[in-house]
Amino acid sequence: MTRPEVPGEFLEAYTRILADVCVTGRRLTRDELESLRAQGKRAAEAGHELRTLVRRHLAEARAFSPALAAAGVERVLAAVEQAIDAFAEGHERAQRLAMRQEEADRREFIDDLLYGRSDLGRLAERAERYGLLFSRAHAVAVAEGRQPVDDTHPATRRVETALLGRFGERRILLTTKDGRLVCVAPGDQDDVLAFFAKHAYAATDGGRVAIGRPHSGAGGVVHSYEEALNALELAGRLDLHEPVLRAAELLVYPVLTRDRQAMADLVRDTLGPLRGARGGARPLLDTLTAYFDAGCTAAEAARRLGLSIRAFTYRLERIHKLTGADPADPVHRYTLQTAVIGARLLGWPEADV
Repeated sequence: MTRPEVPGEFLEAYTRILADVCVTGRRLTRDELESLRAQGKRAAEAGHELRTLVRRHLAEARAFSPALAAAGVERVLAAVEQAIDAFAEGHERAQRLAMRQEEADRREFIDDLLYGRSDLGRLAERAERYGLLFSRAHAVAVAEGRQPVDDTHPATRRVETALLGRFGERRILLTTKDGRLVCVAPGDQDDVLAFFAKHAYAATDGGRVAIGRPHSGAGGVVHSYEEALNALELAGRLDLHEPVLRAAELLVYPVLTRDRQAMADLVRDTLGPLRGARGGARPLLDTLTAYFDAGCTAAEAARRLGLSIRAFTYRLERIHKLTGADPADPVHRYTLQTAVIGARLLGWPEADV
């Protein structure tokens, strides 16, 4: 890309000062320094690079070299140094201000995108600036680590570098929200989200990643983002240990809890009698959880709980006696397993349901 030439207007004040310095050998006044800062600011706003501007300033000084030498090298060099330093300060101030504004605009867009708070037409226009086309479906992946991250966190930088190195200019948006890493990618590019999940898991020292389903339009991004957040919440409540969770594989849980009152009734009616056991309901509920997680294999469940087969079998018998439902009976098993899932989702028995 060709950079614009530096117009002479950004050098006029500087050349006048050099001409006067050649005559007087003086240092720059406060007003002159402020004028040069203002010129540097305007040059930055016009899109001129600082390196090119400094080179032009030095070239101007070289053009004055015979007269400058007559005025005294030390004094002249001090004046040139003052002038370029003031000009560069104004340029850098403008650059920092522009960067802060860019960061603020990007953060506002991210908030509007993930919360769906903006006019969809306007949001679509802004989205193109960040590489998103709402004519396509998008999916969102969210990574949650032990410690919160932001845009400047080393984990964010590592994942960003990995994504850029692997996928280059693909239409991918990487950001952070509420201490989590967020990746928005076209819905038909699952390889991007899988790659993000792998590197986000490593960068967050074993955090958990959830991937929402692809959905169309600006509202689709919000929907996929909410699915990913819900998957993370479910993983915490159900104590799921998989590092990568896909909302599409967890759809059964929202279905089960859609009628919360019905689920609460099932938990109370099916598992309520376990409260009468010695030690309360928790040990027996953990027994059922381990049993179902182990594919109803008693030996494996006993190993996971650190129990002997005999002790584990005794617990299953107690559950059968208290509830009237036999975990080993396929007819009873579905009811018990659904109730156990409900208990985990509702926080029972610690919480009343």
